[in-house]
Amino acid sequence: MSLKIFLEVVEIRTKVASVFPFAIGVLFSIAFFHEVHWLSTLLFFIGMLVFDLATTAINNYMDYQKAHSEVYKYQENVIGRTKTSPKIIRNMILGMIAFVFIIGIILTIQTGWLLLVMGVICCFIGVFYTFGPIPLSRMPLGEIFSGFTMGLGIFAMVVYVNTHSTNVYDLMIDFQTGNFALEGNFWAVAAIVLASLPLVFTIANIMLANNLRDLDRDIENHRYTLVFYIGRPVGTVLFQSLMYASYVAILLGLLTGVFEWPILIILATFPKIHGNLQAFKKSLPQPISFSYSIKNMILFNGSYVLGLLLTILFQHI
Repeated sequence: MSLKIFLEVVEIRTKVASVFPFAIGVLFSIAFFHEVHWLSTLLFFIGMLVFDLATTAINNYMDYQKAHSEVYKYQENVIGRTKTSPKIIRNMILGMIAFVFIIGIILTIQTGWLLLVMGVICCFIGVFYTFGPIPLSRMPLGEIFSGFTMGLGIFAMVVYVNTHSTNVYDLMIDFQTGNFALEGNFWAVAAIVLASLPLVFTIANIMLANNLRDLDRDIENHRYTLVFYIGRPVGTVLFQSLMYASYVAILLGLLTGVFEWPILIILATFPKIHGNLQAFKKSLPQPISFSYSIKNMILFNGSYVLGLLLTILFQHI
């Protein structure tokens, strides 16, 4: 398998969706908790990226195996179109998951048991999102699982990796007595959840935009997503509402002290994102419609990164 085919199987161009929760998690740890551990952060980034590549490869592998449309299987799916052996793809996936497992054990030793628990939950969802007799992506749950797993899961794990020494939240286990205790600060955890909501919403919107665009093809391939049940008109309203809710979460965070005033730079993106939402509605179900969800996610979260960077800068002036 060539590098070009590998990058297409793992859809390297889509990995920005996981990079933003990571980057914003690191910056939030510095801006809000004033703590960062660079070595653990680097290891986490490597493991996170490899697992994201693996889950995308699983998605393409399972779509190939379960395809009911011959046109899709051999002309559109990358495995069939490039005549790549499914066995090679399967072995590649297993190798990447094994690598991530090793990284996870190292990080658990460096940080704590809670990282292992969160990691196992996110990995379980990531694998069974497209694997198994009834994958989560073929149910009306894809947006929920993708949004919370990447938007909250990755974000919370990054914050944990960088704040484990101050016990913002942690899991204590005594294997001799069998006792365990989940400890943490309620307000700190609430701040983390609130800060993650824009990520949850913008990432969920990527899956929602994909399902809004592909509704007819998904039905042909027996994929009954959320859009199948609520329809395109309601799905479009949901798509727009989630994007606007991202701004509400930022403003609420500013009012409650989770963010500082430089985060308001995000508001500068509103006119462009509002325009993209209108263009998305008009272009459905054309292929170009999906691009607006990516543009909005990059624009909003890029300004989120900038807002946190400016916050850190002003904190040190």
